Amino acid sequence: MNLTLMVLEIVAPVFLLAAVGFGWVKLGFEYRINFVTQLATMLAVPCLIFTSLMQTKIDPAALTALSLASIAAYFAVSLAAAALVWGAGLNRRTYLAPMIFGNTGNLGLPLAMFAFGAEGLSYAVVVFAIMAVWSFTFGIWLVAGAGSLGKVLREPLVWATLLGGLFLWRGWETPAFLTNTLELIGQMAIPMMLITLGVAVARLSPKGVGRAVILSVLKLALCTGIAWLCASVFGLGHIAFGVLVLQIATPVAVTSYMLAEKYGADSQAVAGLVVVSTLISVGALPLLLAVLL
Repeated sequence: MNLTLMVLEIVAPVFLLAAVGFGWVKLGFEYRINFVTQLATMLAVPCLIFTSLMQTKIDPAALTALSLASIAAYFAVSLAAAALVWGAGLNRRTYLAPMIFGNTGNLGLPLAMFAFGAEGLSYAVVVFAIMAVWSFTFGIWLVAGAGSLGKVLREPLVWATLLGGLFLWRGWETPAFLTNTLELIGQMAIPMMLITLGVAVARLSPKGVGRAVILSVLKLALCTGIAWLCASVFGLGHIAFGVLVLQIATPVAVTSYMLAEKYGADSQAVAGLVVVSTLISVGALPLLLAVLL
């Protein structure tokens, strides 16, 4: 019973905040998702990432092990998802990226923080940054036929991760007034991302629900199994282990829908994957957390 209450305390704020965004749109109120998303990704999330890494007391060697495990996990997931999409005769441009990339930002970061505290958040931002680099290069190539290394280099979250890692390695800290300012800005990130997730899901029109259910379950099983294996092979500690599995197992990211819409893939089919996998995660992620905690 105590474990059940603990899991509910972790996941309830996440899904309740997403429900706020969902209800806000359904009630007809305005929500400028492009503005909020830009504010979060360009300012709030980079500040959260930088301060989390700068202030963490984690051994840099542990972060290195997690980085290597994350790279290995995403590479293995990419190969397995490619085999699945090819074997099922599905369109690569539409289905492969959603099968690889999860919602490690809007959903993964808050879950890691609530489940594993500040240390878990520090680990989670590393996985998030690696996913972002892979998504902006290989992910865009899958959908559009061309990657974008320049876009990666222009992403504040990438530089925030590198700078935060440098400060962690050297033991540096920014002046107190600057740290307090960055922390205040970073505190906006998680509420904004969760509310925006709810807004985005509310505005999507699912297509092919039956296929979406099957693919969502396969994605969850595939990603969880591979992440678990990589975490074991690299000998990650309890918290890093849990964070890696949790992050890789998150449902299809809303950004997959945005890329499909932008580059002419079947965006409605991807919308179905986003909605269905997110709904499945409401039941699946608490069960996964119960095992990981």
